Amino acid sequence: MKAVIQAGGKGTRVSSITGDKIPKPMLEVSGYPVLYHQIMNLKKSGITDIIIIICHLANVIKDYFGDGSKMGVNIYYIEEDENNPLGTAGALYNLKDKISDDFIFLLADVFIDIDFEKMYNFHRNKKADVTLLTHPNSHPFDSDLVVVGDDDKVLKFDNKDNDRTSYNYHNLVNAGVMIFSPNTLNYIEKSKKYSYEKDIILPSIEKGKVYSYKSSEYAKDMGTPERYENVQKDYIQHLPEKKNLKNKQKCIFLDRDGTINNYVGFLRKEEEMTLIDGASLAIREINNSEYLCIVITNQPVIARGEVTVEELENINMKMEKLLGNDGAYINGLYYCPHHPDKGFDGEVPELKIDCDCRKPKIGLLEKAAKDFNIDLEKSIVIGDSTLDIKMAENAGMTSILVKTGQAGLDNKYDVHPTYVAKDLLDAVNSYIIKKGDKENGKF
Repeated sequence: MKAVIQAGGKGTRVSSITGDKIPKPMLEVSGYPVLYHQIMNLKKSGITDIIIIICHLANVIKDYFGDGSKMGVNIYYIEEDENNPLGTAGALYNLKDKISDDFIFLLADVFIDIDFEKMYNFHRNKKADVTLLTHPNSHPFDSDLVVVGDDDKVLKFDNKDNDRTSYNYHNLVNAGVMIFSPNTLNYIEKSKKYSYEKDIILPSIEKGKVYSYKSSEYAKDMGTPERYENVQKDYIQHLPEKKNLKNKQKCIFLDRDGTINNYVGFLRKEEEMTLIDGASLAIREINNSEYLCIVITNQPVIARGEVTVEELENINMKMEKLLGNDGAYINGLYYCPHHPDKGFDGEVPELKIDCDCRKPKIGLLEKAAKDFNIDLEKSIVIGDSTLDIKMAENAGMTSILVKTGQAGLDNKYDVHPTYVAKDLLDAVNSYIIKKGDKENGKF
């Protein structure tokens, strides 16, 4: 497999750092350009044939990397005329006779550490023309969002200029890391300006051939001074490498009702979804750490016929929207729709079962662990119910009981949490972040 890196942009958003002497892909992280880190990540995944599209200050890139032999890769350049740039995809016209297989397409201002083999297996299994690496981010309100339907198929983009105050949405964005089928080159008919989003992805969506590969791996835009600074901080803490899915992950599993949002009993309406004070800040702290953040929740209201799947989806989207407004996000959400007791008006008979996924059973933990390559022994459960603590005990995990919501007073199980905290923010600050800092020698 080959990789194509779009490195021709001027990087106007980071011009205060680069000036007129450094092209954006040559911004350094720990003494090496971001483009160098991308190439080394590709090499780590066994991808050594790399095509770099260059334009602005092209010689700076060519002089640094040459033919790639010093890095153990083969680099070929496509150089655009700076007076006649071809957009984000126009230069792909020059690849029509050079690429006959699927290829990786990267934007050069994204710092990555990705298991490309895992992504390619997904792409191949879906028989996709385009696979987008997607993830939540800390600023969904000013990002183009990816709208995904069944079977991970991308349905459309929700443009960042749309007024989103009237509806809820999932926090899911294109990370700037893609796999294209050679079929996509058919959209590039001439050597002229093209947009990879408008001219390749959108027509591929219309054909039902674009899929979302949702990943928790490190892929962060360095396009603004603030984001560039954040990447440098993350690199010092080895977060990019730790997030690579070839490595076992650590996760904070959160209950939803009474832990993240204010407890109202059975939550049935989206207007009842309001966040507990400090919950967003707590989750933001998790996002900035080596831990993933995944929600595990029982939702028997589905089996009881009190809330439809679509209504639950909208409630969960509102939670993501509220968190996103505060710069926080979750990596995943798993819910159990079942309920073992019968006799409710409007209940859904096929969901009235004794399942393996309803807390305190550990079915959802095991599914998340498989999806994200999580080491449960090094992960933590935080919740307000004895169900949450019992689930942690059943899985042999550390647990934290928060004194919000039910505050452990449901008394369904005799449990002994590892720690007890005032609320989610106290749990994260007192028993996770600071504890981790001490273990890493920062205190």
